[in-house]
Amino acid sequence: MRSAAVFFIILSLSLGILSGQKKATNVVPEAQKPPFYKNFTVSVYARAYEVRDMADMKKLQETWDLISRQVKVDKIYLETHRDKLIVDEKTLVSAIRFFKSKGMKVAGGITYTIDESNNFETFCFSNPGHRQLAQEIAEYTARHFDEFILDDFFFTSCKCDACISAKGDMSWTDFRLKLMTDAGRDLIINPAKKINPNVKVIVKYPNWYEHFQGLGFNLEVQPSMFDGIYTGTETRDAVSSDQHLQQYESYLIFRYFENIAPGRNGGGWVDSGGATYLDRYAEQFWITLFAKAPEITMFDYRQLQAQVRPGQRGAWQGTGTSFDYDAMMKQHFTLADGRIIQPTIARAAGMTFENADKFLGLLGNPAGLRSYKPYHSTGEDFLQNYLGMIGIPMDLSPVFPEDGNMILLTESAGFDPQIVAKIKKRLQSGKNVMITSGLLRVLQDKGIGHIAEITYTGRKALVNDFKAGWGIPVKSSQEILIPQINYLTNDSWEELSAIRGESGWPLLHRAQYSKAYLYVLTIPDNFSDLYRYPDIILNRIRTVASQDLNVRLEGPSKVSLFCYDNGTFIVQSFLDEPVTVRVMVKNSNGTLEDLLSGLPVTGTAVPLLPFRSRSQTDPEHGFEIIVKPHSYRVFRQQSGK
Repeated sequence: MRSAAVFFIILSLSLGILSGQKKATNVVPEAQKPPFYKNFTVSVYARAYEVRDMADMKKLQETWDLISRQVKVDKIYLETHRDKLIVDEKTLVSAIRFFKSKGMKVAGGITYTIDESNNFETFCFSNPGHRQLAQEIAEYTARHFDEFILDDFFFTSCKCDACISAKGDMSWTDFRLKLMTDAGRDLIINPAKKINPNVKVIVKYPNWYEHFQGLGFNLEVQPSMFDGIYTGTETRDAVSSDQHLQQYESYLIFRYFENIAPGRNGGGWVDSGGATYLDRYAEQFWITLFAKAPEITMFDYRQLQAQVRPGQRGAWQGTGTSFDYDAMMKQHFTLADGRIIQPTIARAAGMTFENADKFLGLLGNPAGLRSYKPYHSTGEDFLQNYLGMIGIPMDLSPVFPEDGNMILLTESAGFDPQIVAKIKKRLQSGKNVMITSGLLRVLQDKGIGHIAEITYTGRKALVNDFKAGWGIPVKSSQEILIPQINYLTNDSWEELSAIRGESGWPLLHRAQYSKAYLYVLTIPDNFSDLYRYPDIILNRIRTVASQDLNVRLEGPSKVSLFCYDNGTFIVQSFLDEPVTVRVMVKNSNGTLEDLLSGLPVTGTAVPLLPFRSRSQTDPEHGFEIIVKPHSYRVFRQQSGK
């Protein structure tokens, strides 16, 4: 969701982009008609405020000329309502006609806000007047479009007296889930289809998926009610943005929603707000596309006109990074009236799409460590994204994974009343399970002790010394607060240890049960402290977690790995300086193909070292690669004979 701070940043951008230059270099010609890309389509969303202004056809032509010369756009969403502003029919019809004349697909959009600037004030769906207005807006939109999307405000945060009375003894979560599910069916979908039986109604979900149920987004029921869903993949900056989302979420949330509604997740959605450098804007797009999103939507028509500012140039620019700010700024664009402009935000998006389209078709289906998040669950919120940031490819699903050699269960899995029985069944079938210390805590009195007597003590330890097996101790860059886990000596074993003085506790623990192992991964109180672990500690966690993958990383944190089922993979660095990592590949002939350069990369055979008297069984080759700051590299594995 776009915060008030994000909008302040956007509104502060200068729109003074037209210049009187008479000459230009690297002039990019006007775009031809769509489709433009081989592996995805690109859309732009126009808010009701901008659609209202499209009554001025001269201004519309100028703004579209500005955008379309910098980024190729296949489709536009024209919003009919936001903040009680309803676009008049004459303007709406004229705008539809204009964009269709460009060969574009045109769809509608609705944002159900009363006043977005007032803490995103939503409709009150206990209020008869608001309910009637919501239905009328849906009917109006369905009259003009065969498809429309609900922007990510189709929830309610209202706690007025009417809502309090209607809630009764229900929890706010239960009340809002029912209220918004009924509203979606009775006020939006059914009325719209009565007006236009062919209309497709899409619900777009925002990026705060862990907390949806508390405000009425129903991931269990709504995806099958609506004709499709859409994914908010905007992650912005983890520090300066008030949501503090990790960059990896731009990938994981799309995969999660794809697992919720297979084949019906229409695309990813990114805005230009909250990114302190322009690479961060571009990263959100390409990481969404790494997740194999079929469409990418740029929010919004207004933002794409904002002039690029010098302060958006990252300090690492000029070193050959995946997003090249300097190359972009050398480009100029000639408008239809002969005026010449420098790049706007639109060009940053355009360059990103053009580069990604060159290799996305070579990638297979995404693969990763499967993790289970039951519907409406909470606990260790967004943790899988932090694990993605330490180089573990993740795959999040609302269905308990039955197959595979390893799965990850976090605290949210405790919402499943049958979770201990499901863990036992997996272990007895010879398939490993990794649980977090948070899940161990909630299962303490729910039977986890029948598998292994490992205890979450409730005590904490402040540590910065670690050991891997019988190895030499290593230090973290700062002290880390972890929960203390106890166990019975010789009944289970420490794979990794955290040390303080003369005491120590498991960081990664292993207990045998039947034909497989239960692993317990200790999670720091501050999840981002995972990034402070020494490389050797991270490497062991990755090795255990990646048992179903042919590729794993060795090296520091904030480098992510994206794996695919056809032997291709991507290494992405979120660091501000170049990084050298080692990619470990099973069953390799010792060579990788760099899919961006076309050049081979040679590796070396790695000895199969024992760990705790247990040896690895699959031969590996190690490949040292350098990744530029905020950049990615794409490879294809060459299989061994």
